[in-house]
Amino acid sequence: MFEIRVICEPDDAERVGQALADAFDTGPARQYPTRDGRRTRLYFTADHRPTTPESE
Repeated sequence: MFEIRVICEPDDAERVGQALADAFDTGPARQYPTRDGRRTRLYFTADHRPTTPESE
């Protein structure tokens, strides 16, 4: 398990969250404004998706 932090424009937060959820098993995003208040910080707890053996 690991943590991902992303700083993005507020309008991009949903798209970024969906892209990470597609790539990893993620928990819900914790969302905070940046210090300057212009952008958004997103924190995700994530894990690699389980790999499944390929069919023979």
